[in-house]
Amino acid sequence: MTTTVKKSGISSLGAMAKKRRLETTIFMLLLALLAFGSFAPAFAPLPSFSSSHSDLSTLNSVGNERKFEIADDMFWKDGKPFQIIGGDVHYFRVLPEYWEDRLLRAKALGLNTIQTYVPWNLHEPREGQLVFEGIADIFSFLNLCQKLDLLVMLRVGPYICAEWDFGGFPAWLLAIEPAVRLRSSDPAFIDLVEIWWGILLPKIVSYAYKNGGPIMMVQIENEFGSYGDDKAYLHHLARIARRHLGDDVILYTTDGGSRENLNKGTIPGDTVFSAVDFTTGDDPWPNFKLQKEFNAPGKSPPLSTEFYTGWLTHWGEHIANTDATVTATYLERILSRNGSAVLYMAHGGTNFGFYNGANTGADESDYKPDLTSYDYDAPIKESGDIDNPKYQALRRVIAKYTAAPLASVPPNNEKKAYGLIKLQKTKSLFNIIDTKYFDGVTESEDPLAMESLGQMFGFMFYVSDYKAKANGSLLFIPKVRDRGQVFISCPSNSNEEIPKYVGTIARWSNTPIRLPHTQCSSGSKIYILVENMGRINYGQYIFDKKGILSPVYLDGEPLHKWKMLPIPFHNLNEDQQINSVISDAYTNLGNSVRKNLKNRINYHPEPAFYAGHLTVDEVKDTFLSFRGWSKGVAFINGYNIGRFWPSFGPQCNLYVPAPFLHKGKNLLVILELEVPNAELFVTSVDQPDFTCGSANSKVHQI
Repeated sequence: MTTTVKKSGISSLGAMAKKRRLETTIFMLLLALLAFGSFAPAFAPLPSFSSSHSDLSTLNSVGNERKFEIADDMFWKDGKPFQIIGGDVHYFRVLPEYWEDRLLRAKALGLNTIQTYVPWNLHEPREGQLVFEGIADIFSFLNLCQKLDLLVMLRVGPYICAEWDFGGFPAWLLAIEPAVRLRSSDPAFIDLVEIWWGILLPKIVSYAYKNGGPIMMVQIENEFGSYGDDKAYLHHLARIARRHLGDDVILYTTDGGSRENLNKGTIPGDTVFSAVDFTTGDDPWPNFKLQKEFNAPGKSPPLSTEFYTGWLTHWGEHIANTDATVTATYLERILSRNGSAVLYMAHGGTNFGFYNGANTGADESDYKPDLTSYDYDAPIKESGDIDNPKYQALRRVIAKYTAAPLASVPPNNEKKAYGLIKLQKTKSLFNIIDTKYFDGVTESEDPLAMESLGQMFGFMFYVSDYKAKANGSLLFIPKVRDRGQVFISCPSNSNEEIPKYVGTIARWSNTPIRLPHTQCSSGSKIYILVENMGRINYGQYIFDKKGILSPVYLDGEPLHKWKMLPIPFHNLNEDQQINSVISDAYTNLGNSVRKNLKNRINYHPEPAFYAGHLTVDEVKDTFLSFRGWSKGVAFINGYNIGRFWPSFGPQCNLYVPAPFLHKGKNLLVILELEVPNAELFVTSVDQPDFTCGSANSKVHQI
């Protein structure tokens, strides 16, 4: 559902709270009366009851209360020792139609627990607009876990990292003035967390294990010790969580297995359980010994909350691969001594739309955006395939430490290659965006950030006038986030159909480009199309605004008087109605003139839309191969399936789950930013492909 934030409380929760306070008062009075006698018999605690979500089971009776707890350096479930053998499956990286399929594959692997993050930006893409439906329907996901007898470790943030845009923070936080200090005890930030968690946590409390649900642990923050040292912030998060979830839900933190990280990222005492993560291939037990120092006596069962089955990949890198045998061997080193582990990832999934994150190296210009695929070399592949050595090796190990026989392994889902999809160029982006009459135009003396204009994802056109010089001009933009394609035109020249491409200024190269002399009878016009390629999700540079963040210099002098035109495209959690930009791209389909690019080398890059039909006789998963294309975004039946960049690699194909398709004609629309495939086709294939791009390419090259 999509709703608007209201500051008033939820009446049913208020009534429940009053009922519990009354029960507690009566209970305390009974204890006081008994204190005057010669003995006080043991009383079972009063049962708690959930007031909503009737599909969850309720408590059996007093004396048979469901309980998940930590004691004697072990996890205990309903009074019996419990070894967590879990895995991360992120509901927001899998279509809801496939949630049960992926969970069944995780269960067949031998997992008894699912860990998942909750991305704030998924559920509140714009301030006050709440989304808990479709791919954001976390409650249906939790119900499925409950149905399949899988426990849940829920990582509620507010920061999650996860190679997800902005580490899960909503981008509108960057538009707040004065700037909010994220991941800190800044009162302005804490107030925003109070509001968000005041919405989220009351909704999940009925899914707590004690209330008959699957959630037995809730993580606050994420690897904070790798970022900051603000204990007041962590304590405040713990207080908010306790206020909404009560004292029976285990809260936990996760930090890298070093003394410095644990010193900064944990909360001393037994209020919050401290777990660790570390590199697969490291001896786990020195890390668990260190973990024990940061938990209360008897409260430190060894737990790796991120046992890495693979690793992430950035554009321009080789696809990450890890050895199946090594991975299984080190998992066994944990399980064989009664340690617990959560596979990160059990199933990676896909960064649909614009939600991929990015990392940095030496500085914020050393920018490394993540692929659309989040396959992660996990045992359950992006498309759900499990017929691979890693799944088999891990399953053999897990089977040794599971009392009951494992569920049978389901077959891979069938995939289909539908063949060639012929495309037509429908319109140039310049034909759609009219700088004189476009409703969303904003004028400013200097360029403004995307977020300041309410544009959270996608692209922004920056347009200005300048006077061309006979020997050309030198253009320099100190801060472009993340990639700006520069075009020039003569507005008075009626023979010029579209602006001419002159170069690209990228965040990672940031070199000036020369504007050629133009034969304009009057002034010239400059267009800069800036692409947001994903906000940084980890480290000190996460305050990652997009667009042009500095003056634009022409021959050393700032260029003023800018018009800014947002070019919005939706994500899967946003309104699925096709916006006007995409709709305009469809209009000429069938009337366009197809032409092959015989001289592709001399073809000037031009952002344009290409459209065609994928004809489906039997609806199955497929992949779209973009070999021969340059860079852009693809939409199937209006769904944003992600970015492609085969010219840079390594990802060649985009995964298209069957629920995006239907029998008959399916509409494929591509926004190609540079040069299209010379024959204007895309191929539907039945396998992923991560072999595109140069083997030696680096993301700091254009």
